[in-house]
Amino acid sequence: MSYTRKSFLKTSGALAAGLAIGTVPFLKACGPVRSELDFGVQLYTLRDVIPNDPEGTLRQLSEFGYKQIESYEGPMGIYWGMGNTGFKQYMDDLGMTMVSSHANVFEDFERKADEAAEIGLDYLICPWIGPQDTLDDYRAMADQFNEIGEVANNAGIRFAYHNHAYTFEELEGEMPQDVLMERTENDLVDYQLDIYWVVAAGEDPVAWFEKYPGRFTSCHVKDLTNGDEPESTILGTGVIDYPEVLSVAKENGMEYFIVEQEAYTGTTPMDAVRENAEYMRNLNLR
Repeated sequence: MSYTRKSFLKTSGALAAGLAIGTVPFLKACGPVRSELDFGVQLYTLRDVIPNDPEGTLRQLSEFGYKQIESYEGPMGIYWGMGNTGFKQYMDDLGMTMVSSHANVFEDFERKADEAAEIGLDYLICPWIGPQDTLDDYRAMADQFNEIGEVANNAGIRFAYHNHAYTFEELEGEMPQDVLMERTENDLVDYQLDIYWVVAAGEDPVAWFEKYPGRFTSCHVKDLTNGDEPESTILGTGVIDYPEVLSVAKENGMEYFIVEQEAYTGTTPMDAVRENAEYMRNLNLR
């Protein structure tokens, strides 16, 4: 879940120009108003914390108000050493639900899909394919996504792809994200939009939600600082207008709102997830 400094520098210039002339519609214009919204957290946010005490970390997340969990496939596995049924039982005890996980979908996927389906996960998600050299490479990847999606459907779950900035940067006169979305079958492949990376690429997430209604079914809610070295930051302290962006997302089929943060300048991972939960609790969507 990283990207090159070159792309960030390109992005920061576009963001600065947009802020200066006030023409970037997805950037923050006003503060949030109190409302209620179901939201989750991607455990990668706590990658430096959770391995030391998975159960204690998850308990704290429930105390902060998170009701949904999205895991990832790390050194301790998707289920943090508890096994799929043990993890689900612990989630039940905490009053939380594991809705999805990032995973290596190119290896042993049938087993992973069956285990996920056994405990009621909605999604297994491909988090990374890396920048491809040509559009034909992206077309081949889309065909592979369709095959993976069929395996997921047969198991009783859904498959989705999580973007980074590289699919939102033009290649051979086209946008790779368009190629992926138009070549994959709606009933086999969904998409998780990482809003941060869309903005980092200089694109408007609102336009993408409206262009492909119903295709983006989950999102990563992650704010972006503005400057020479942009990075993720606590929600509400960056430049993305989340009340507007998430309102449009929900209107166009968004089901899951998953908080993620990857940098912690001036804070700690646990303080960040606590403050992000507070922001989400007070976020108003129309």
